Amino acid sequence: MRIAYLDCASGISGDMTLGALVDAGVELATVQAGIDSLGLPSCRLVVQETKKCGFRATQLTVEHEPEHKHRHLHHIEAMIAGSVLTERQRELALRIFGKLAEAEAKVHGTTIQKVHFHEVGAVDSIADIVGSAIAWDLLGVERIVCSPVPTGTGFVQIAHGRCSIPAPATGELLRGVPLADFAAEGELTTPTGAAIVAALVDEFGPLPAMTVQRIGYGAGQKDFQHPNLLRLLVGETAADRTAAAATSDTIVLLETNLDDATGEAIGHATELLWRAGALDVATTPLAMKKNRPGVLLAVQCRPADAEPLAAIVFRETTALGLRRSTLERMTLPRRSVSVETKYGAVAGVVSTLPDGSERFSPEYDACAKLAAAKSLPLETVQQAARQAFAAS
Repeated sequence: MRIAYLDCASGISGDMTLGALVDAGVELATVQAGIDSLGLPSCRLVVQETKKCGFRATQLTVEHEPEHKHRHLHHIEAMIAGSVLTERQRELALRIFGKLAEAEAKVHGTTIQKVHFHEVGAVDSIADIVGSAIAWDLLGVERIVCSPVPTGTGFVQIAHGRCSIPAPATGELLRGVPLADFAAEGELTTPTGAAIVAALVDEFGPLPAMTVQRIGYGAGQKDFQHPNLLRLLVGETAADRTAAAATSDTIVLLETNLDDATGEAIGHATELLWRAGALDVATTPLAMKKNRPGVLLAVQCRPADAEPLAAIVFRETTALGLRRSTLERMTLPRRSVSVETKYGAVAGVVSTLPDGSERFSPEYDACAKLAAAKSLPLETVQQAARQAFAAS
């Protein structure tokens, strides 16, 4: 299995993450093309080699025109929806922004829809988050492991005033994340970095057994008396790749039966659950008491996401209770690819079966968009994508 390990010895931020991903070999031009499609004011990713306490690293800076604009979540979602990002890249970016919105709403006592992004709604933060989502997809890892995270000490000045470290949103995002004891003065982990960790990391702990293939170093903007670096190690687990087996992890299943909720309410709740990081959301028709037609709403999620997702179900539906169970899940290794057909490029996912063979599934949205642009049947584009993968 291809995995990545985030060594957060000096915390984590959005620019450190993207810098480490580029340093590990992700193509900057591809990331820049995705950023360009967001419609932001002139925004350019600039990388240069730097040194932190004698250690080399990639320093990433977002250069853009000055702006004095704050955004809500729906503004950012519209940018991402209108971009050229693949479905997987959109999902990763929306998951990170969803985590940020939940944290901001919690600390300011408002709703996700009304939360007002300040620092994380600025051009550089949007570029860091969306760029990181693109880069993680291009890196093609199937699992992300992370070290305990230090936050730093002291105070930080934000849009709402002077706050102790970790900043309120950062602290909320790091719920359930193991923190490291490192009393450096200053902010080591930012809300953007914490959101990336909360949204994407599968497991926390020491460096797992792996064969390291690439190492990337992302430099923080500040200088400390220690190397302000994020190290990213990418490689394969000890298991033989040619005999790849399904991997197991633990998930939570939330279920409730609804017989007095409208279709609109259930559809809205389902959309919010996906946006908040659910692994799967499904509805099944039921015959309930008093001969009422009903719906079984089932949500699969990571254990750390169970409480926030349960809160969405209680808030957005008529549910009075939820059944919660912990399950062992088996998943196949997978990676994102793009194949070139005679109609254009099509994104898809390749899964590796236990016998080592591979199965390609073209992304529906990519095929539907191309089919509409070329006035072709959907199946024609899907079949062309499968043939292109088989011939590659």
